[in-house]
Amino acid sequence: MQEISSLAKVSTGIEGLDEVTGGGFPEGRPILICGSAGCGKTLFGIQFLVKGILEQNEPGVFVSFDETAADLTANTSSLGFDLDKLTGEGKLRVDYIRIERSEIEETGEYDLEGLFIRLNYAIEAIGAKRIVLDTLESLFSGMENEGLLRAEIRRLFKWLKDKGITTIITGERGVNTLTRQGLEEYISDCVILLDFRVVDQIATRRLRIVKYRGSTHGTNEYPFLIDENGVSVIPITSLKLDHGTSSELISTGLKPLDALFKKGGFYEGSSTLITGTAGTAKTILAGYFALGSCLRNERVLIFSFEEAPEQTIRNLLTIGIDLRPYIESNLLQIHASRPTLYGLEMHLLAVNKLLTEFNPKTVIVDPISSLVSVGSPVEVKAMLVRLIDTLKTRRINALFTCLMSHTGSGAGDAGTIEAVSSLADNWLFLENGLVSGKRQRSLLIVKSRGMEHYNDSVNFTISSAGINFAASSIPTKSNSANGK
Repeated sequence: MQEISSLAKVSTGIEGLDEVTGGGFPEGRPILICGSAGCGKTLFGIQFLVKGILEQNEPGVFVSFDETAADLTANTSSLGFDLDKLTGEGKLRVDYIRIERSEIEETGEYDLEGLFIRLNYAIEAIGAKRIVLDTLESLFSGMENEGLLRAEIRRLFKWLKDKGITTIITGERGVNTLTRQGLEEYISDCVILLDFRVVDQIATRRLRIVKYRGSTHGTNEYPFLIDENGVSVIPITSLKLDHGTSSELISTGLKPLDALFKKGGFYEGSSTLITGTAGTAKTILAGYFALGSCLRNERVLIFSFEEAPEQTIRNLLTIGIDLRPYIESNLLQIHASRPTLYGLEMHLLAVNKLLTEFNPKTVIVDPISSLVSVGSPVEVKAMLVRLIDTLKTRRINALFTCLMSHTGSGAGDAGTIEAVSSLADNWLFLENGLVSGKRQRSLLIVKSRGMEHYNDSVNFTISSAGINFAASSIPTKSNSANGK
């Protein structure tokens, strides 16, 4: 997303959120993060401060009205945030202000002068550039005069803005308003709403930018995740069709299959879809593709949703494909999990993290049809679009297998096929048939973008030596590229 505004911004410290906000939070202005209990407001604030210190060298102050410094440090340590270390280095200040309504006796008008003095001291003590106030409701729990309360909220926001400190203020969700007081969202320059929902027993978190003064920004709901590394936001519409392409060729891993393409294989960085019913050799072809990449000394990442890694290795070994040496040399990794272990967003985040950590040249997902069990066809399609775009942007060779519910002509009837077939550069359709009472497997290239290819169905068998194409099916030079 290109930011054309001249508004000064600072990094949010949250992966993906800078892209959604068009560059980060407004510098020196108040930002409101609101939502119900447990949606991640405090963690957003902590990560904003910690990343600001580590990556931007901007000291920060965290003021809590709910948790002590000790509790806050313990609760965030599992995410890799060492608050004690940053505090000891003079880069972070955690201030706990205890406000207990039962211990407050109102005498005269309630104001925030004491808070302003305390905040100003904390800011100047470490030269803070960022500050977080968590949560606003606790601060005003001692006030009963609604008119005075709203006046003090306005005064607090103006004071923070005049100080030029980039401030995150967290607030609890109101009944018919974004916050309980219903005022903060109007006087904040940026408002972010967090939502934590459970649909069909699968929990998902969503983020939406309600407003952002002086800046363009993403207006959709964006999934965000909390894991051992903190918060990550997954933009849905930020990826553009501006990835590069290559004219270099790579092998399918199987020479007879290479011969079905005029140029002798796939284009580098392309995406390939293999569809078929159970037992048509989808995983075997994926195994050949992985082996071919390993033989080129390229890293391979396999995501399996149906078989454990050892089962995959054993089964492929029976047809002569030995992947274990490449696993032992860390050239190949197999990550296996049931689709229902996470929601779609968590699966996508797992892929993105491994792409960064392992830096593979080839990625295989087997099978994508299993994802239907954890999301609607629309959600699965949105997830796969983002995944394919990400892989194309990184110039990664991608291969997806997909189980069809029953035999067909190759067009496929599964919702997942419909979602991916138009996005994939290559589409191979596998089929099981009966000829004289015997099984006959066949392969058909439905499409291959920018590549002439064999246009007829090719029969093959599977033995201990691997896949064997029938001699009569192997194309000659005169007929090897009779279609596009």
